Amino acid sequence: MTTARCLAAILVADVVGYSRLIGADETGTFARMHSLRQDVIDPNIAKHSSRLFKTMPE
Repeated sequence: MTTARCLAAILVADVVGYSRLIGADETGTFARMHSLRQDVIDPNIAKHSSRLFKTMPE
């Protein structure tokens, strides 16, 4: 019998100067964060056959 083993990881990300960035350009900051998620984070999640199960509201 084959047993599958899975690794669970928790990632907490903090953006340096996020409050300042939001204060200076809220729309642009959200757009850059969204782009980062689409271009970097989501492809890496898919590459490792993983899933994202919780995010904080934007």
